[in-house]
Amino acid sequence: MQALKPVAKPSKQRKMLHQAPDHIRHKLFAAPLSPELKAEYGVNAVPVRSGDTVRIMRGDHKGFEGKITRVDKKKLRVYVEGLTREKVDGTTIFVPIHPSKVMITRLNLDDKWRKATLERKRGARKKLEESVEAKEEAIEEKVAAEEAKPPEKKPRKRKKEAAKKPMEKKAKAEKAEEKESKAKKPRTKRKTTKKKEGEE
Repeated sequence: MQALKPVAKPSKQRKMLHQAPDHIRHKLFAAPLSPELKAEYGVNAVPVRSGDTVRIMRGDHKGFEGKITRVDKKKLRVYVEGLTREKVDGTTIFVPIHPSKVMITRLNLDDKWRKATLERKRGARKKLEESVEAKEEAIEEKVAAEEAKPPEKKPRKRKKEAAKKPMEKKAKAEKAEEKESKAKKPRTKRKTTKKKEGEE
C-alpha cells in the first residue's frame, strides 16, 4: 500500500498531504481509543466516523465531550455536536477540530465493515504479541542452555621459544662482532717537528 514518504521540503510535505488519495486520507483521520475501549477491543487507534462520541484532549476546548456530526475529508477536520462559536455577524458555526486532538470514548458500530476491521486488527495484534513472546522464550532458553554448559577449555598455544633461541643467540653474537669491529681505535698523536730558526 502506498504511504506518504518523508521529504525535507515543507512545501512538498504540504502538497503530499493536500493531494493525498482517499485510502491514505482515511488513515489521517485516526484517533486514539479510550483506555476502556483499548482493553475491550485490543486496538490502539481507529479512524473517526460520524456517530462516534469523542473527548477533546488539546486546545481551547479541552475536556469537551460530544458526538461527531460531520467529517470533512477535504479539510481534514471533524465537527462535534454542541461545539459552536459565534461569528461577528451573529451567526453560529461549528468549530473544526483536527482528529488527532480527540479521543474516542464510544464507537459507532452500525457498520458491519467497521466491526470486521476491529476484529482483523485485534487478530493481527495478538499474532504480533505471540511472535514476540515466542522470540523472547527462545532467547531465554538459549541463554539458560549456555549457562548450564561448562565452559570449554581452550588448548594453550605452545610458545616457539626453543626454535627462536638459537637464532637469537646467533644474531646477538653477530651484533657483538660488528660492535667490536666498529669500535673506534685511539687516535695516534701527530708528530710535531719543531722548526729550526733558520728554516722558514
